[in-house]
Amino acid sequence: MQIKELAKRDNLMHKGDEARELFFLLEGRLLVVDVRPEGRQTGLNFIEPGDFLGELAVIDELPRSATVVAIAPSKVAALSKQLARKLLFGHPLIAERMLKHISLKLRASTDYRAILGIPNAFQRIFSLMELLGKPDPGKLITIENMPTHEQIALMVNTSRETVTRAMQILNDEKVVEKDNRRLIIRFPDKLHVIIKRVYQDKQDK
Repeated sequence: MQIKELAKRDNLMHKGDEARELFFLLEGRLLVVDVRPEGRQTGLNFIEPGDFLGELAVIDELPRSATVVAIAPSKVAALSKQLARKLLFGHPLIAERMLKHISLKLRASTDYRAILGIPNAFQRIFSLMELLGKPDPGKLITIENMPTHEQIALMVNTSRETVTRAMQILNDEKVVEKDNRRLIIRFPDKLHVIIKRVYQDKQDK
């Protein structure tokens, strides 16, 4: 493997690039971005340390399907496409785990695209919070390494100012609590109620 270091905002790959490597994120954080022909960007998902990426283009040998940018100083390990394909197609256990990984990503992508179909920006933001929240050992729902308002805006196709207003609503309602880079969702049920309320307000108008 070769080790590559990325500064914040460096691109690891571009949509349409030829696939030459399978990547493993060792340190930092990456954001997968879809770039439309008109130049508009939509964040698709985050890559955390321990994750691998670029597997689709390695498997089907088609161009990269998305752009990947570092949103923090990052370090990745790169395995050549030839060696990666030898591992995937020569070892059933590795192939099985890769298929499970791809299945999880497809399920998450389906949930995320459902959020993008919501017409109300506040609802999209609150629904993304629900999607990103994970139970921790203390039985709290938390979002580790909480995305910035700019990153959330990119993921739900809205402005950073709208994200700031939406997060202020959650703070005022005491639904969430910030703990350094972690966001604690204190009342998940109340968050769901707020999503419904925003939807009802939109219908009433």
